[in-house]
Amino acid sequence: MNRKIGVCTAKEGAPCVFGGMVYRSGESFQSSCKYQCTCLDGGVGCVPLCSMDIRLPSPDCPFPRRVKLPGKCCEEWVCDQPMEKTMVGPALPAFRMEETYGPDPSLIRANCLVQTTEWSACSKTCGMGISTRVTNDNEHCRLEKQSRLCMVRPCEADLEENIKKGKKCIRTPKISKPIKFELSGCTSVKTYRAKFCGVCTDGRCCTPHRTATLPVEFKCPDGEVMKKKMMFIKTCACHYNCPGDNDIFESMYYRKMYGDMA
Repeated sequence: MNRKIGVCTAKEGAPCVFGGMVYRSGESFQSSCKYQCTCLDGGVGCVPLCSMDIRLPSPDCPFPRRVKLPGKCCEEWVCDQPMEKTMVGPALPAFRMEETYGPDPSLIRANCLVQTTEWSACSKTCGMGISTRVTNDNEHCRLEKQSRLCMVRPCEADLEENIKKGKKCIRTPKISKPIKFELSGCTSVKTYRAKFCGVCTDGRCCTPHRTATLPVEFKCPDGEVMKKKMMFIKTCACHYNCPGDNDIFESMYYRKMYGDMA
């Protein structure tokens, strides 16, 4: 019996081409001062380095304004009372307790730098929608898209009537009784006393500020039971950073997210 002794080497992943540059699989680089990226077997994943791109300053800051400081890459939030409503911008993702803003040293495994993007904003302003993120936190360290269900508020609820006299917003309206979620004809097995974001009468919009992701079981008419991840709102913030009607990026975002149940 002939035996050969050799050295086994790991198969190197495919390189990435980004901005005219070629990067090896596993190599990290900054595409700009605002983003840290990693090449993973032909795919590029990036996480923001500027925190204001992924969270609001606080729920008590209804008039956030980004200010560019000399010598600094990232803009900073300033809270003030603008004289006119000129703030328009893309829908802001939820600020979550479990978010990842950059590579966590504790998540550096052998030959894999674990990185996870922030959850996107919910695809619907009312009713059941979808929120997505990209991560390589898996056995093969490959970039994959994850999705979760989300509901910012029920569509049938008339929330403006709950705004107290002298106030212009209701941030987190109280729901009188527990509800069951519905998804494509299927109903959640359990009832939930969920929190939702309210509305304003002065042009501001209210969006999730702190959220959690929990599994929800749905039972369908044919008896099938499916489990889906779902966003649960902890707190909301009301602000002028609302989607613009003529925002081309916003319209592209909603077209991309519609019906996305991957």
